[in-house]
Amino acid sequence: MGFSYERGVGEMLEDFGHRTEGTMRRVYGRGGPRPGNAWENFTLYDKITPGRAACGNVHYAPNSASDNDWSSAASVASSCDDWLDYPNITGSSRAVSCPDWGCEIRAHHTWWLSHLPHAPGRGPDGKLADWWRYVADFENAR
Repeated sequence: MGFSYERGVGEMLEDFGHRTEGTMRRVYGRGGPRPGNAWENFTLYDKITPGRAACGNVHYAPNSASDNDWSSAASVASSCDDWLDYPNITGSSRAVSCPDWGCEIRAHHTWWLSHLPHAPGRGPDGKLADWWRYVADFENAR
């Protein structure tokens, strides 16, 4: 993985975000939101699951109407803060919009990465509750 000096920090964070997405898809598999697939549930956004947004992904904030829409003022219900206490997900949500992540690419990606679970132990699915271990050191994540 390398970053281009010809691009900005926002794009560097996007590259890292895509690495995160690819790694976590390898850990959890694909198949859309469903019980037991914490990764797919973490990446939910309102456009695809109205009223059930979580943290979104590298191209869609919880409230994005289109790809790379970081400045939408639309407010949507999101469980993004619930993921800060993973694996103790309660299902709680709150209204979020672009001021929550700064309304631009760099701030959004920093916000999104800050919501990745990082607790000790394992989740209910038996996978690590600290997803950073997968992202930063996949070969040694056990």
